[in-house]
Amino acid sequence: MTGAYNLLTILGPTASGKTRLAVALARELDGEIISADSRQVFRGMDIGSGKDLHEYGDVPYHLIDILESGAEFSVFAFLRMFRSAFEDISGRGRMPVLCGGTGLYLDAVLRGYRMVEVPENHSLRAEMEQLGGEELAAMLKQLRPGQHNTSDLLERSRTVRAIEIARFEREHAGSLQERPPEVSSLTIGIRWERDELRRRITLRLQQRMENGMIEEVQRLHEEGVTWERLDYYGLEYRYIGAFLQGRLNRNDMFQRLNSAIHDLAKRQENWFRKLERNGIRIQWVHGAGDPLKESREIIRRCGKVETF
Repeated sequence: MTGAYNLLTILGPTASGKTRLAVALARELDGEIISADSRQVFRGMDIGSGKDLHEYGDVPYHLIDILESGAEFSVFAFLRMFRSAFEDISGRGRMPVLCGGTGLYLDAVLRGYRMVEVPENHSLRAEMEQLGGEELAAMLKQLRPGQHNTSDLLERSRTVRAIEIARFEREHAGSLQERPPEVSSLTIGIRWERDELRRRITLRLQQRMENGMIEEVQRLHEEGVTWERLDYYGLEYRYIGAFLQGRLNRNDMFQRLNSAIHDLAKRQENWFRKLERNGIRIQWVHGAGDPLKESREIIRRCGKVETF
């Protein structure tokens, strides 16, 4: 990369140490963190979402603890809030540092998608009220034949919303194309050998269990977040919720959750490869080495920071 950039992006799979690296670089560059994580936006979902707020110290952060647990959050809402935080930080002459592992959110920022808020389609919803779960799944597959994400099929209301969005996108395809990105990002990724990353994932999961992750899920449920909604929030909340309901014993819960997080790390790495195939240059540093030193060299080598 040459020339100016106005965003530093730090990405990597779960348990790769990206938050620590992003905070260290933000501190050196007079920066502020913008989280690109689909669950850290929720208050009270701390251990399961891996907020690790103790690592931030005096470095300001954005898009963390901004919504009540139990709410919904979409890539559209993320992109709108990202742009607001980006403009606020850069407008004060500081460096925005985007940090996270949610591939869709990173993709939306780095490739500059123009997101259009999809209104509710009441006639379509009335039509879908007559359909069963399998029929809705078939409708979504027809609209999005290449979709690999199955989370939209876990909850009827989410399947209905996904169909609504897919129908809107098909009908308004001409107005939903990519546009030139608002940001020019210097993007650094942390890479680990597969066996070492697996070891780190398992160790971190053990530590989170010891630090109260099960109690966190129980508390969220007692505060009114349904088991179905906890399932929607992803792996830790899904498997611990099943354990708390008596559908899994503790050992099976841990083993299945651990395996699922390993699979998540693989999917994240697939997202990063997709970014690269789509023209996003990711400059990789070695997690087992000195990623901060390598990142400093990349920043020094890759051109000046754009002035605001």
